[in-house]
Amino acid sequence: MQNKTIAQLAAELRLRHYSSVELTQHYLERIQRLDPQLNSFITVATESALAAAAQADQALKRGDAGPLTGIPIAHKDIFCTAGVKTTCGSKMLHNFIAPYDATVVAKLAAAGAVMLGKTNMDEFAMGSSNETSFYGAVANPWDRSRVPGGSSGGSAAAVAARLCPVATGTDTGGSIRQPAALCGITGIKPTYGRCSRWGMIAFASSLDQAGVLARSAADAAFILDEMAGFDERDSTSAEVAVPDYVDALDDDLHGLRIGLPKEYFAAGLDSRIATVIQDAIKEYERLGATVHDISLPNTPLAVPVYYVVAPAECSSNLARFDGVRYGHRCDNPLDLQDLYTRSRAEGFGAEVQRRILIGTYVLSAGYYDAYYLKAQQLRQLIADDFKRALTQVDVIMGPTSPTTAFPLGAKNTDPVAMYLNDIYTIATNLAGLPGMSIPVAPVDGLPVGLQIIGNYFEEARLLNIAHRLQQVTHWHQAAPTGFE
Repeated sequence: MQNKTIAQLAAELRLRHYSSVELTQHYLERIQRLDPQLNSFITVATESALAAAAQADQALKRGDAGPLTGIPIAHKDIFCTAGVKTTCGSKMLHNFIAPYDATVVAKLAAAGAVMLGKTNMDEFAMGSSNETSFYGAVANPWDRSRVPGGSSGGSAAAVAARLCPVATGTDTGGSIRQPAALCGITGIKPTYGRCSRWGMIAFASSLDQAGVLARSAADAAFILDEMAGFDERDSTSAEVAVPDYVDALDDDLHGLRIGLPKEYFAAGLDSRIATVIQDAIKEYERLGATVHDISLPNTPLAVPVYYVVAPAECSSNLARFDGVRYGHRCDNPLDLQDLYTRSRAEGFGAEVQRRILIGTYVLSAGYYDAYYLKAQQLRQLIADDFKRALTQVDVIMGPTSPTTAFPLGAKNTDPVAMYLNDIYTIATNLAGLPGMSIPVAPVDGLPVGLQIIGNYFEEARLLNIAHRLQQVTHWHQAAPTGFE
């Protein structure tokens, strides 16, 4: 069962080849047996999953099932889930049980999906390796001595290991695409505003976007069909019509113009990764696309700009966690100042504290103009680069990550080296564009991701482009040894 697509699972559920309860039990058994090797789940919601599966079976029996009725799914532990712990991978929220569902969670539940549990993540989505979680690091199923990427590393590892067919994630600077690349699966970050952020605990409000991690573009399209759409409760939600993503998967690629930014193939990229990316792009040429050299000259500014803007917004968003209303509270505070200080010092990990301090500094009265305002001005230049390029080409392609998955602990003592791992993904978030990563040929047995960036609200085109490659290649079907 674990190697079937969502379309196959949905069809077989409707034909009653097996029940949703049986399918859910199959995945719960795999999680219990295999996840101790990975640590990809924080919470496994066994009882509620089986109850939801039983309801799905009743709907299937009545013939009024939704498009995802009975399909198991996992949610990144940044999405609020009513009655189930929502921790953001942090001690600060280790005992928080949300009283409501995030819009993304509610929409997928309404479509009939069965939530298996909540996946591990970098604390408050701050990280590129899934090593900052209060609940411990996640291991990459392709090599358990290596990172799965972050911050949606738990979701990526769980999907790659066939512990769930699909999982949600969030992408603030590459946190869906980079772990998708390192774990050999498909990940899509929609246009900013395409999916509701309501009930998704905020890290950087102008950058965060919900998305999907799946084994294939076709599976991702089924989920995004249900996730996307306007939400009046989210002031950043875009009131733009949502196309049928599944219906567009098989569109022809003849005449597609692919742009290759010279900045994405410069120093810092592993030459073996460059080779397999170029080989994948040759497949697109065989499918009728043309390739054009382009330039995104402000790409080198993306990392420094991001690490001013994101920490600034983080320091503001995380100010609410003060030990007073909910979340971790220190024991026996001496006074209000002591309550704030110790609760936050005990509740937040080192990386979160680092970003709060940076953000508070760049927003302070003496430095706001020099840092935060300047970063926002440079952010506009980065967005303008994409706008110009996307008048010349239809999509932009390149590597998702400059290296394959690196060893656990390899970059923990060097935050700058860790931050540079997102050099090809961050600019997309700064511009608010959609982007996705799909697996191509591995290097030394480790997955490599091809990144595809499109114009605003053109997720259907990205999924179509990814799907057509996956129809003529097999890289997305590969499973890590021991998790087949």
